[in-house]
Amino acid sequence: MVKGRQGERVRLYVRGTILGYKRSKSNQYPNTSLIQIEGVNTKEEVAWYAGKRMAYIYKAKVKKNGSHYRCIWGKVTRPHGNSGVVRAKFKSNLPPKSMVRMEIESESSCTPAIYE
Repeated sequence: MVKGRQGERVRLYVRGTILGYKRSKSNQYPNTSLIQIEGVNTKEEVAWYAGKRMAYIYKAKVKKNGSHYRCIWGKVTRPHGNSGVVRAKFKSNLPPKSMVRMEIESESSCTPAIYE
């Protein structure tokens, strides 16, 4: 017999905001995205997220495999600066519209998710 849950529910993901692509003065590198994770404000806190997976989830008009929702998976590679921003590489480059209206989620388990 399985016992019922006691206490509060645990959230297995953390929201984040896509800030843009990694860039230099005149070039931008769309294969690496900069993401600000909620509640992460220092370089030391970012270290825990290194190697964790992220997901950019978006809604499409046409159903695919019975769902309107699709996902682009990625991985946190390293910190960017000293303010808790991370660099992440996604399986395919994130679309430019993701930076305008998008929040992402990074799970603290092996399979984090990013939601719009």
